[in-house]
Amino acid sequence: MTTSDSELVAMRRAISLSALGLGSASPNPPVGCVILDRQGRPVGEGYHQRKGESHAEAHALAAAGERAYGGTAVVTLEPCNHVGRTPPCHQALIDAGIARVVIAVIDPTSRGAGGAVRMREAGLDVEAGVLVEEAEVVLGPWLRALRRGRPLVIWAFEVAKDGPTAIPRSQCDAFALRAGVDAVLTAGGRLIEGRPGGHGAGVFSLPSNLTGDPALVLEKLYKAGVRTLLLDGGTDVGGPFVDRGLVDEICSFVGETAPSGVPPTDRALLPVGFGIRSVSRGTDGVLVTATQAQLSEAQKWPS
Repeated sequence: MTTSDSELVAMRRAISLSALGLGSASPNPPVGCVILDRQGRPVGEGYHQRKGESHAEAHALAAAGERAYGGTAVVTLEPCNHVGRTPPCHQALIDAGIARVVIAVIDPTSRGAGGAVRMREAGLDVEAGVLVEEAEVVLGPWLRALRRGRPLVIWAFEVAKDGPTAIPRSQCDAFALRAGVDAVLTAGGRLIEGRPGGHGAGVFSLPSNLTGDPALVLEKLYKAGVRTLLLDGGTDVGGPFVDRGLVDEICSFVGETAPSGVPPTDRALLPVGFGIRSVSRGTDGVLVTATQAQLSEAQKWPS
């Protein structure tokens, strides 16, 4: 069966909803779901907010009620097939009488036969691989953290005359960056949640201070459930991680007057080995986003 226009519209809606779980869903993935009735009209939607709470499919089914029967579930990640703190989502869709399921990304954490297989065995029409690249805009950090066994690391700083420094708290760009990550590491090893209260009580067991070997720091954070980490500060914060090749993305803020009229050098804007991927105008300056341009032993902050 070919993916319909209404299903594509629903998938993009589900992808947008899934981003509401960034900074709060970890260690679970940020997932969005939209339920369409028999006529292809949206009748319910939801996203996964926190570990231990209802998944996206459960929220969407609750909103749809009886209108879900004979309809279609459009979900950004394959419905889970295991019992955890919540029932398996694939079974919830079967029990609700869903006739068709449209999936973007297959869940690499499925245990045994995945949810897609179980739903097909139950007679549901299942289509996977729909708008995968678009869904991975949100799911990508979680997937990369899963593959590497460590959090995705973003280093954010402001370009100053004497080099990188922490983005001033007055900049809304800094708060926007924090809201989408699980944890923030600042000067002196101070560790805080990206969105205070976002994960609820008892999800993360994070020390207030975390210093030492960057690889061990990331290992501890991953075991604690952190999947995205923001390094907020200058070279004292981000430098050791860059030197070990452990920074995945850089967000460099260039203020309107920074650095005091003196043109920044290469080393002031980005470390060696990173290339600009996007530049956007912020409230009081420009935000430059960069990723690893190549795997290089020289990926260090130039001296």
